[in-house]
Amino acid sequence: MALETKRKIKELTDNVLPGRVKEIEEICGAPIPYEVDWASFGDDLEALNFLDNLSCHRLNMALRVICQDDLGKEAVRDSVKKVKLKNVATAEEKSLAFADGTLEMHCAYALRIEGMHSDDAIREFLLAHL
Repeated sequence: MALETKRKIKELTDNVLPGRVKEIEEICGAPIPYEVDWASFGDDLEALNFLDNLSCHRLNMALRVICQDDLGKEAVRDSVKKVKLKNVATAEEKSLAFADGTLEMHCAYALRIEGMHSDDAIREFLLAHL
């Protein structure tokens, strides 16, 4: 693994993801941790550079709409226990899944907006599973 890749993963692990978990806690009243499949990124620094914006930011935007009242906050707190992120190679491979309290988001991060799920799509998906 290249040095710049290691640095980016450390930045994401030490600073970005904990900040996003804290933001989720402010939105819904409970921290929801991230689990990232770092191996799926390999040495793709481009993909790593877009992980936060294309997944974490989009999820938090979706949660802000869902958690606009106490019922939404309670539904999220009771249902979502973890978020798993995985990098995939193509936009056709991107997916959302929810089982056993885990939201899985597979995105083609290096493709930027073509490889992401919109906050509306994430919101609609979560609403169907809460």
